[in-house]
Amino acid sequence: MTAQNDASGNATLTLHDKKTDLAVRAGTIGPDVIDVGKLYKDTGCFTYDPGFTSTANCSSKITYIDGDAGILLHRGYPIDQLAEQSNFIEVCYLLLNGELPNEQQYREFDRAITQHTMVHEQMNRFFTGFRRDAHPMAVICGVVGALSAFYHDSTDINDPHQRTVAARRMIAKMPTIAAMAYKYAIGQPFIYPRNDLDYTSNFLQMCFAVPCEPYYVNPVVSRALDKIFILHADHEQNASTSTVRLAGSSGANPFACIAAGVACLWGPAHGGANEAALNMLAEIGTVDRIPEYIDKAKDKTSGFRLMGFGHRVYKNYDPRAKVMQKTCHEVLDALGGHDEPLLKVALELERIALEDDYFIEKKLYPNIDFYSGITLRAMGFPVSMFTALFAVARTTGWIAQWNEMIEDPEQRIGRPRQLYIGSPQRDFVPLNQRD
Repeated sequence: MTAQNDASGNATLTLHDKKTDLAVRAGTIGPDVIDVGKLYKDTGCFTYDPGFTSTANCSSKITYIDGDAGILLHRGYPIDQLAEQSNFIEVCYLLLNGELPNEQQYREFDRAITQHTMVHEQMNRFFTGFRRDAHPMAVICGVVGALSAFYHDSTDINDPHQRTVAARRMIAKMPTIAAMAYKYAIGQPFIYPRNDLDYTSNFLQMCFAVPCEPYYVNPVVSRALDKIFILHADHEQNASTSTVRLAGSSGANPFACIAAGVACLWGPAHGGANEAALNMLAEIGTVDRIPEYIDKAKDKTSGFRLMGFGHRVYKNYDPRAKVMQKTCHEVLDALGGHDEPLLKVALELERIALEDDYFIEKKLYPNIDFYSGITLRAMGFPVSMFTALFAVARTTGWIAQWNEMIEDPEQRIGRPRQLYIGSPQRDFVPLNQRD
């Protein structure tokens, strides 16, 4: 089989002396793609791409990543500019609508999100059906899936207005649901949202306030968490986003699609990476044991892997990690977290990794999961809540990607093909005649 590209924007593929012309499509930036939509019809063959790492399953205007150059853009805006100069609500608007809002649009959107933060009072009963030691992601997955049973007026995916309402509801209610899952796990009463607080401060007070005394939101912590939300808001066609799109391609309602995304995000190879990084730091335990674990990481036969270093997409420094590194140290300075043993291990490990030739040569830089785990730990969140916070942030990206898919005229129900390697056709043998 051979393939060649020509100046007309076609790739000619030759298979067993049979030729077929495949269109080459170019994006605004990034690599071109070969449209193989008619490959099976013309040749009787499928492409084989485990994990879809070389396959574009859609066209999108939302997020662009160049892993080799360390670039992440949301609607064309660099992630570091958004994290340093914007806020999460503004980034939500940008991802959903394609442009940054003007002042009037921002006020209207912010007010709409604020007015949707409460959940139906009957949903409180859902939580009593879970065990107290249930993982927050298990609870969130169940509760989000149940939203479609309460909000029938925003499940018609063919109605643009209902899609808008559903999008705003999901962005507004996810922090409330995540905070309720946390409060239920620690045996404290639910704290209702407050309309006088911004999005991130509101989430912090729902997590850490108690009815018997006033709660003061630390502005450094609030701003840091807002940056964490921005940095996690969307990341192109990752596993959970692709899950949301695949679920949505069947016409499923938006709440069911987001529940599917939550379930996928829960996987340790995806949203659980920052939790894994903290567990690794706990395993190391003390600063004096770091050299031992550095040696293990360099030994391919040890089976040990440093969590929170390197990235599947970014072969350069993760642009989100640069912002997260600065934010992490701001939080540690504000809260005095530098003296905690676990954070001492993290900071020393960071120093070594940034100076050690082995890590530099292999580009195993600390990634966003490494820094966000440390930061969330310093804020007071237990490890079990890390992925839940990721879900709060990524809901915006899921909703934006889902809505784009619904409006895409090329959208079809997802149906990947396979390379079958099982038994060929054979005849059934009655039980009494089998060896």
